[in-house]
Amino acid sequence: MRSLELFSGAGGLALGLEAAGFDNIALFERNKDACVTLRNNRPEWNVGEGDVRDVDYSKFKNVDLVAGGPPCQPFSMGGKARGSNDRRDLFPEAARAVRELKPSAFVFENVRGLLRPAFAGYVEFIRLQLRFPDFPISLNADWETNWRRLQRFANSAASKSATEYEVSVNLVDAANYGVPQRRHRVFIVGFRKNLNMGWSMPPTTHTKEALEHAKQFSQTYWRDHGLKSKKFFKSVQPEEDLFGAASRWATVRDAIASLNEPSCKIAWTNHKRQPGARSYPGHTGSPMDEPAKALKAGDHGVPGGENMLRALDGTVRYFTVREAARIQTFPDDWFFPVSWTESMRQLGNAVPVELSRIVTASIASKIRSHVRSKNLQST
Repeated sequence: MRSLELFSGAGGLALGLEAAGFDNIALFERNKDACVTLRNNRPEWNVGEGDVRDVDYSKFKNVDLVAGGPPCQPFSMGGKARGSNDRRDLFPEAARAVRELKPSAFVFENVRGLLRPAFAGYVEFIRLQLRFPDFPISLNADWETNWRRLQRFANSAASKSATEYEVSVNLVDAANYGVPQRRHRVFIVGFRKNLNMGWSMPPTTHTKEALEHAKQFSQTYWRDHGLKSKKFFKSVQPEEDLFGAASRWATVRDAIASLNEPSCKIAWTNHKRQPGARSYPGHTGSPMDEPAKALKAGDHGVPGGENMLRALDGTVRYFTVREAARIQTFPDDWFFPVSWTESMRQLGNAVPVELSRIVTASIASKIRSHVRSKNLQST
């Protein structure tokens, strides 16, 4: 299966696609430092550096999946939230890629802020563009006018003969899929309607309740880490089968326990202590025995007080790049050859690799099933 990715960043989504069985025929990224990271780790990948507005998709044929994470700053909780009025809003380019490549499926990832009530109309406009990618959008009209035009088309008889995708908008928490981080993300997923694939978001596999049980009742969490059991006093102890087959949330300790403490004599790449971390109200770091708070990027690397580890004694320090990479489930051999600030910016913008793998593997499964069915019909 062949995939093409836009807005590739540090490679979180691309690595998930690779693990899911997709062949990345091209990746496009504007940031030169992110391109350095991609090329350093996968020199065989076809990385195009530059503005996606300039990409000529006629060079690429038979693409099964278009993927990407359009810049989140226009919709981020921590940004100016200018939405469609922000030049960095590149969802129109995502729609152009779908229109010109006509893939079997697409997946676009973004921040939870995209689903704020203030953006509800624009999200529906995005969804309709992706549902009917051939519909001509007027450059001489604002998005609201184009939205109304699209709504009328969607309800008309003419839409029946148009290229159409079944599009779903899905909000997920990465911790519920085994990522050691509370990272809420939106996945916009579409399949060619004529392929009748019937996709839905993979079911969650990890829970907070299972983690609390492992810490407070069964004590397995502490024993797994070679620590003394903690004493808790609860009036009622839930039954072991209460959580069914659910696994517990993964924690910061789960992610980084096997790393040595960062020092000048480091045994791991990208594992050097960065000075300057400080705690202040609302920015107190991530506890060791909970999933990490969402890693953030900021306009210039790490925003003040974020991306920190809070020790049991209350002291804080910045996560090293390697620790942050583990929290984002990047493999240990994925090297960040750029500065600490730029590495943390890339990680703060990345899709957790494991979450990407789970989502795109479910898409790959549907595509493979369709291909097998088509081959059987032709024999």
